[in-house]
Amino acid sequence: MHVLSKTFAATAAALALSACGPQPQQETPPPEAPPAAEVPAQTAEDIAAESRDAARRTPEELDALFAQAAREFDVPVSLLKAISYVETRFEHIQGEEEFEGRPAAFGLMALRGDKLTDGAALAGVSASAVRDEPLANLRAGAALLSKYASEEGIDRKDLGAWATAVVKLSDISDAEAQASYIHNEVYSALREGAGAFTPRGKVAVSLEGSKVEAKFALPKLQAGLAALAPDYAPAIWRPSPNYNARPSGTNVSMIIIHTCEGGYSGCWGWLTNSAAGVSAHYVVNESGSEVSQLVRESDRAWHVGASYSCSLNGNVECGLNGTSVNHFSVGIEHGGYASQASFPAGQIDSSAKLSCDISKGQGITRDSYHIVAHGRLQPSSRTDPGPNWPWSSYISKIKSYCGDGGGTGTIVVDSHNANNDSAKARTDVPASWASGTSAGYYGSGYYYASTQPISEPVVFNFYMPAAGTRTIDAWWVAGTNRSPSAPFIITHSGGNSTVTVNQQAGGSAWNALGTYSFPAGWNKVQLSRWATEGYVVMADAIRVR
Repeated sequence: MHVLSKTFAATAAALALSACGPQPQQETPPPEAPPAAEVPAQTAEDIAAESRDAARRTPEELDALFAQAAREFDVPVSLLKAISYVETRFEHIQGEEEFEGRPAAFGLMALRGDKLTDGAALAGVSASAVRDEPLANLRAGAALLSKYASEEGIDRKDLGAWATAVVKLSDISDAEAQASYIHNEVYSALREGAGAFTPRGKVAVSLEGSKVEAKFALPKLQAGLAALAPDYAPAIWRPSPNYNARPSGTNVSMIIIHTCEGGYSGCWGWLTNSAAGVSAHYVVNESGSEVSQLVRESDRAWHVGASYSCSLNGNVECGLNGTSVNHFSVGIEHGGYASQASFPAGQIDSSAKLSCDISKGQGITRDSYHIVAHGRLQPSSRTDPGPNWPWSSYISKIKSYCGDGGGTGTIVVDSHNANNDSAKARTDVPASWASGTSAGYYGSGYYYASTQPISEPVVFNFYMPAAGTRTIDAWWVAGTNRSPSAPFIITHSGGNSTVTVNQQAGGSAWNALGTYSFPAGWNKVQLSRWATEGYVVMADAIRVR
């Protein structure tokens, strides 16, 4: 069976499994016996979750749109699909600026800057349409490819000869990055094939693999000239000139997580360009199969344009206030976008191994205050890695790889399930609760609801492999309109206990609700909206420790 067919078959089965999602629960149900479907760590469920996440990136069927754009501008439809897969995993992305001087990318083809406006003009559509509409974006990309093919005198029937046009469509100027992009990404996708399903299980895009080689110089790596990275053995050493020395006596205490707002080769190609004036210590590719190291961890990379403020980070490390984040941090970029609906499991896994290695080498605390989002520390102008970075499972993986009990220790249940490890944390949010993003939240935001005498709690579920005693903490964003008596209902071995808290105080920090004994299996903490009217209650996250 062809690799694409195998992938599609596995994904179709997984999508069928994923149709059974968790349902909201009542406030006072009888003592539970977890249904078989909720037993964690089952391979089929893991596959289903991964496939469901991937399907979120392609909500519509796109094959016909790719065919229409390719036919209109006489470009190979397979090439159009391969570029889209490499750049966006077939997601119509809404880009952001990550590096000053490099415009944000948009759409299925990740067009940016002059490429976006030139493509729009060639396709006879507006620039806003290219940013917002999948077909307009594909037509603009196809029109540019066709123009470059004509300029290069390419034989349009020779798929390998299109490599030079593909390079012109990208914004990659570094020759080594160009070669990597062509051979290891775009033409690799053409050879291996790729595809995507919609959340309804329909084929969104199908790219059958074929035997083709790019007519383009090979990268040095494939010519046996790769250098070993100085700090992380699995990485490829691609040194950037954009760094300087850390201040004397610096204690490296944080890892900053970024997304490139673009593909992998274009990312490290940009960060190794002296004209860019920016860098990071590492870049992880989309599949997790390759990591580049650009700056030694002992040196100061230029990846965050802000000074530290502990008020943005749970009021930890306040002694660093006013200090450039670059002084005391290691930066990891990831191929991808802050707006994307999910992140490939292989990329998260590879990044977690890297973060474990950095934290062990630098003595960095492995928690969400010391392994932090770029957007959290620079909220005025950056959002990466975005709301769908799976923080809880990412931190758990790092701890697990480091052997410090990440798999069975502290559990954080975030209000946004994209951040949760589904094997041990899940939140059920009634549709009547609204989402919010006022500063100081945990993870990716929170949910809130007005206080009313109705039974519609948010349910934080956590899984314990064995019975035990645990302390429960809760996190919320404080404000004057918050309930002074928000009721958390903890279901434990002895029954239900209700703890009322004043959410007008104690914001953006963990607040202990108490210590209880819990049985093995799934347990829960509910936040009810049934309280004195005239306020709102805030469901952000709980911690089990």
